Amino acid sequence: MFVVTNAWDTWALLGDASRRSIIERLSGGPCTVTELAATMPISRPAVSQHLKVLREAGVVHDHAQGRTRVYSIDAQRLAIYRRELDEFWAHALGSLAATKGELQERGTA
Repeated sequence: MFVVTNAWDTWALLGDASRRSIIERLSGGPCTVTELAATMPISRPAVSQHLKVLREAGVVHDHAQGRTRVYSIDAQRLAIYRRELDEFWAHALGSLAATKGELQERGTA
């Protein structure tokens, strides 16, 4: 069994526009580095570096298909990062609403 320990900072991992684009593209189905690079404004080596980061974070998996590597999304791992972001925003927006309510009660909002 694989034990999840989130050693990656969610904001750093998903905060990069290229990594988000890769995740979006892979959500449509598995593909190779060459296929990914063909649709992105960065070089193939740069795509490979982003895939390495995503793979180390467990967000994507790869397997050999002949002489190429095919990458796909790990939906369960990605859901962990999604939950972290959802929890952050729920807390942040809840705090904002509470602060606004307190200010309104004092008549300062």
